[in-house]
Amino acid sequence: MPYIVDFENVSNVGVESSPVADALAGLRANEARYYRNKYEHVFTVSPATEVPEVVDRVSRILRDERDIVIGSRPLEASAFEVDGLRMAYVFYESGLSINVMYSIEDGGKRAVGFKLAEGMAIPEELETRFKFARQKSKLAGVIRGSYFVIKGKY
Repeated sequence: MPYIVDFENVSNVGVESSPVADALAGLRANEARYYRNKYEHVFTVSPATEVPEVVDRVSRILRDERDIVIGSRPLEASAFEVDGLRMAYVFYESGLSINVMYSIEDGGKRAVGFKLAEGMAIPEELETRFKFARQKSKLAGVIRGSYFVIKGKY
């Protein structure tokens, strides 16, 4: 069942099994606030088991582009279109959030973004491949993030 992410009253509903559940909920709320403020889009997530096509798409892009397989269990996922971008998000039990931004028009921005919830270690599968920049968030504390540009067509 889809869940509208509330960024005013942050709840860890759906991510309770994460060892960093509160920080992951804050990270998810941070994303919801961004999309509401920038695009007036209501950020909604579903249990990953209910939207396997979203998890599969993100997993395929990671595997095909960089030979990355995420070891953590996906908890929630979301897919939507906004302002000419096809977006996909997966939130993992470890505290990792992965988003795929894919411009619908050729030549537009296409990238994979990684965000780490405060308190989680950098996942082994990403540790040696990416440097993570820090950013502060009122909702999520310190977020560490990185990204790569998508080369293929998906």
